Amino acid sequence: MTTTTRRHAALAGVTAAAIAIGSAELVAVLTGPRSAPLVAVGGLVVDTVPEPLKQVGIALFGTYDKIALLVGTALLLAGFAALLGVVSRRRLAYGLTGVVAFAALGVGAALTRAGADAADALPALVGGGLGAVVLWAFIAGPLELDPWPWSPPTPSSAAPETAAVAPSAPAGPPTGRDSRDPDGAGEPPATNPESRRRFLTATGLLLGAAGVAGLGGRWLAGRQSVSAARSAVALPSPASPAPAVPTGADLDLPQLASYVTPNTGFYRIDTALVVPQVDPATWRLRIHGRVRNPITLTFDELLARRMVERYVTLACVSNEVGGDLIGNARWLGVPLKELLDEADPEEGADQVVGRSVDGWTCGTPTALLRDGRDALLAVGMNGEPLPVEHGFPARMVVPGLYGYVSACKWVTELELTSFADFDAYWVPRGWSAQGPIKTQSRIDTPRPRNRLTAGPVTVAGVAWAQHRGIRRVEVRVDEGPWQEAKLATTVSVETWVQWSWRWDATPGEHKLEVRATDSTGETQTGRRSAVAPDGATGWHTVRVTVR
Repeated sequence: MTTTTRRHAALAGVTAAAIAIGSAELVAVLTGPRSAPLVAVGGLVVDTVPEPLKQVGIALFGTYDKIALLVGTALLLAGFAALLGVVSRRRLAYGLTGVVAFAALGVGAALTRAGADAADALPALVGGGLGAVVLWAFIAGPLELDPWPWSPPTPSSAAPETAAVAPSAPAGPPTGRDSRDPDGAGEPPATNPESRRRFLTATGLLLGAAGVAGLGGRWLAGRQSVSAARSAVALPSPASPAPAVPTGADLDLPQLASYVTPNTGFYRIDTALVVPQVDPATWRLRIHGRVRNPITLTFDELLARRMVERYVTLACVSNEVGGDLIGNARWLGVPLKELLDEADPEEGADQVVGRSVDGWTCGTPTALLRDGRDALLAVGMNGEPLPVEHGFPARMVVPGLYGYVSACKWVTELELTSFADFDAYWVPRGWSAQGPIKTQSRIDTPRPRNRLTAGPVTVAGVAWAQHRGIRRVEVRVDEGPWQEAKLATTVSVETWVQWSWRWDATPGEHKLEVRATDSTGETQTGRRSAVAPDGATGWHTVRVTVR
């Protein structure tokens, strides 16, 4: 039984965990950031967490869902580590078993990631070993708290008159209890102040060292990024440039999303907790599977091909009604139709599986990639090489389909197969195998709960139905008659369109609703449905106050 108190034992457990994580981050500089236990276990959570919980995370945190997951994982680990420290007071083996279990989880998570090798186990092994040493040092080793230097007097053989006089003895512990009974009456044992100072000094130093190791490891890993290689890429001029954005396409109104989304503001939703760093010098694209002519391309060979440039709006299937997981950009790339035609798919190969360097997959209908739409293997975004977080060096861009079935980033393989033979990443998790984008519209201004002044008010927003185009947008107030809005100009049916409507606002609380009709004449449904399994439906509603 240790004399370490519960509070100090919990702190010892947290310190041991911090050392384990910090040292693992340093080792992961050599083995790759995806092998770090926190990232590897977080990735395992992403792959296995029930889909409803995942959607709750996206709804709450949006594009910050990955940061929230890592922070949440770290907090859970801290709580688990504190518990291990407490149970170690009873028997050190209990705590060490927990450390071994944690290390085993980290090893398993790292080795099951796509492209892993034996070296990816090192961060968790090294971190677990050092964490175990630190826990031992605090609970049963040189940093263990010492008891108060006092013990009760022993019986004396002196004469009764002498024994009646209490002998002089050092002052006892503040609790007045025997230091050999650390758990007497359920109270923490009395400990030597000097050993407490030693204990707290050691925890402070070790926690500081863990922080330096962890942050230093992340910093060093960041210096190994491909940003320099990306900056050195010279994009070729397109053989077919994008049409110029027509005058009037961007209404330039406050709070209204711009027609072209800047790279820094473009949404990012994917399963990668650490952005893959793919060196274009070693990147290869394989087009294989059920094809008559398999193809392998280097990045230079890809850049040497005929490039086209197009404006295309992409949307995430997790976008709630009125959400902002959508953006419009100017993409540069090679038409996927040309690559597939060269590979010559076999009969029945109705699915193209895009495979990312991290193992993520999406399944796209082969026919849609060859039907003439501007489906690209993109290398450029808004006039510059793809940002690393958006798929550098190459990604898929397919208008008219949600990203989960088409927008493979950091793509390294295009495998021809069939929907009957292979389910891509999201399908076993409850999502539809095919995901055509639904007609949607959004009110950007005024915003919910805006306080307006009675009189003319401009209501404006965006609407989209990629590859079909928008024919009409309508707005209504307080469930009154639908009023047709004015559509702005647009580059093509592959992008969203801005719209505006003049409202003579009257004082009071009001509800604004919007709906869109695509070029086929189909009007957006008002029936509300969740994002799963194939995209949300419903009319976007905004409530405002007019004075």
